[in-house]
Amino acid sequence: MKEIKTSILIKASPEKIWTVLMDFEQYPTWNPFIVSIAGRQGVAERLAIKIQPPSGSAMTFQPVVLTVSNNKEFRWAGKFLFKGLFDGEHYFILTDHLDGTVTLHHGEKFKGILLRFLGKILVQTQRGFDLMNQALKKKCEP
Repeated sequence: MKEIKTSILIKASPEKIWTVLMDFEQYPTWNPFIVSIAGRQGVAERLAIKIQPPSGSAMTFQPVVLTVSNNKEFRWAGKFLFKGLFDGEHYFILTDHLDGTVTLHHGEKFKGILLRFLGKILVQTQRGFDLMNQALKKKCEP
């Protein structure tokens, strides 16, 4: 298993950050990594997501929503072709510091038999997470 973990401190309420994260229609206007996302935000619902890693090829996949906890956590899981080949569990977790700031924890846990061959993709993915985090901070802060 391999996990990419990123975090960023944002000067905004969890409600504001959550609203931006859940407004899928607006992703193309601000998000440099997840360039489109569609679907219902309920547990067990399927999403359609297109990502554009920096210096990489665009990829489209259809994960299933695992967790929706308003203003706290959004999580989905997906696979490449079939389970066990290359699987990922993506998450956004908001930690409210009760002082007008929130830490966004943004990451993904990967597993599967192709994992050892995808090092370059994982590096590009981490860079994409960082770029998305910065763009979210810019969008949410006054």
